[in-house]
Amino acid sequence: MNVIDFRFRPHTPEVVNGIATSKMFKDLCKATHFDKCQPEEFEAIVKGLDENNVVKAVITGRDCETTYASMANGNGSLLEFCEKCPEKFIGFWGMDPHKGMAAIRDLEQAVKNNPGIQGAAIDPYLAKIYSNDAKYYPVYAKCCELEIPVIVTTGTASFVPGAIIDHVAPRYIDFVARDFPELKIIISHGGYPWVNEAIVVAQRNKNVFIEMSEYELWPQAEAYTKAANEIIADKMLFASAHPFIDYREQLEKYAHLPFEKNVYEKVMYKNAARILGL
Repeated sequence: MNVIDFRFRPHTPEVVNGIATSKMFKDLCKATHFDKCQPEEFEAIVKGLDENNVVKAVITGRDCETTYASMANGNGSLLEFCEKCPEKFIGFWGMDPHKGMAAIRDLEQAVKNNPGIQGAAIDPYLAKIYSNDAKYYPVYAKCCELEIPVIVTTGTASFVPGAIIDHVAPRYIDFVARDFPELKIIISHGGYPWVNEAIVVAQRNKNVFIEMSEYELWPQAEAYTKAANEIIADKMLFASAHPFIDYREQLEKYAHLPFEKNVYEKVMYKNAARILGL
């Protein structure tokens, strides 16, 4: 069965080193033994994806230069990966909301000049503002104009210095979904630990989708799978969060989660294909 991975970063030596030494994720990497991640050359990574039937992988860019003086795993590498293998990788442009219209113009140019860039990506906890903050609204408006989706990174942001978990609570994404009904919104990392809140936000808004990468086996996470089987079958997406968790490990994990067969097929490919217009 074909698979679309909605959160993937190629584990090249440059990416692995950039994550391990970044101001934001250095402590997290130590806590999760990220040093065990063995980098590979780009061609080997693509070959591995092919062998595991991952036909498309979404790479999220990141720009938090204003708050963390960092563009680790930023848009430069995003462009490089999408240009090297456009048939495999789809890029979501990282946005720093504090850069104002300069960031909006960069997004527009990236999408118009690079076919591989097909979305935007934001990290409210790294920006240190809520997802419904006014600084994000020009981003959402431009995404609507360009007819591209946006990924909102949520999750616990464990060990990230200065990160406030409330900034990524799904209840604030609900405001955005209501204000921009044309905008396709993907809640990345499941809005954990607000599991039921994230499920309800996805269920009540036609334009909101959810992936639970990294938290599939955490406390309360069984509700994600139950909800997929019962009320959000068309809203749940597979995402590995590679290389923090190896995508091959994630593929094996999802094969054993109690998804109904038709729901499993939607989670692993069909829902993402619909969002991406494949």
